[in-house]
Amino acid sequence: MSTPSFVLRFRFVGILTVVAVYVLILVGGIVRSTGSGMGCPDWPKCFGTWIPPTQVGQLPPNYKEVYTARRVEKNKKLAAKLERMGFHQVAGDIFAHPTQYIETDFNPVKTWIEYVNRLVGALIGVFVFLTVVFALPYWKRDRVVFWLALASFLLTGIQGWLGSLVVSTNLLPVMVTIHMGLALVIVAMLIYAVERSQREYRTVERVRALPGLVGWLWVSALLTFMQIVLGTQVREEVDMVAFAANYLNRTEWVEQLGSIFKIHRTFSAVLLLLNVYIAYRLYLLPSKRLHRLATAVLACIGLEIVAGITLAYFALPAIVQPVHLTVATLLFGSQFLALIAYRRATKLQQQASTPAVVA
Repeated sequence: MSTPSFVLRFRFVGILTVVAVYVLILVGGIVRSTGSGMGCPDWPKCFGTWIPPTQVGQLPPNYKEVYTARRVEKNKKLAAKLERMGFHQVAGDIFAHPTQYIETDFNPVKTWIEYVNRLVGALIGVFVFLTVVFALPYWKRDRVVFWLALASFLLTGIQGWLGSLVVSTNLLPVMVTIHMGLALVIVAMLIYAVERSQREYRTVERVRALPGLVGWLWVSALLTFMQIVLGTQVREEVDMVAFAANYLNRTEWVEQLGSIFKIHRTFSAVLLLLNVYIAYRLYLLPSKRLHRLATAVLACIGLEIVAGITLAYFALPAIVQPVHLTVATLLFGSQFLALIAYRRATKLQQQASTPAVVA
């Protein structure tokens, strides 16, 4: 059966959008590792303009005071809303954060790194909107695909709003963590939407269901999600240590990290053992696709371990930090895709082995 053009179009746009999200995660990691998160002190504009300045002379003499005051005023309104909603701890953290009132110096390199990050984010908004447009034919065929595309688009809008809060709160840890977590949710929804949209037109190797494997696949994906969240918290501790040390003596930063770093490091060993076990069981099945996905998971785990060791023992090199984050999100995506593919293959096998009921 030939694949209809609307299916091919949705698949192309969906995959393009997923790739773009991963590119944004990589760029976001570069922003964090270079300390460019406050390269633009306002949002959505950058220093009050759509095209950021290249020289400090293009800014008013008191630009630091102006943008700090605007940020603090915005945060007061945000804190008041959070108080009314019952989030007292988060509201208090906004002004308890030690970098809340820091006046950011203009740095053209950091400004343009952050500006590129925002441009990529805006481009992803366009891509996700196109997934909704190309998902319209599924309204009559499979509404789950359409709703996933639409929900991804709405969450991308929320993600942009959270990005503005990350800037206004001067990289408040809880905001950064929520921002990262929501990005992973969007990735999972887009992957599932693309995979589900192809199910009637893709040849799938049927496999028998192995006891408990679905549960282990879910556990591995959820634990990786948690590990990434822990990683963002470790990154926040690194930022705090760096700030306290005035960004000097980089080789001593790791020793000053708290228990969250040790938990993150120990948790990686658990993930390694769990994913090796899952990959072994997937290799037992007669499915080349599941074999490829198992290999992808193991490759990501291996790269993550190498990156983690490099960060821990070589003074947290900035170039490795975005790679570490991006590979972690690729691992999560591979695990989630393996879960979907396995469930699809076993479901088809169960349907094929179920005898038809003759009336």
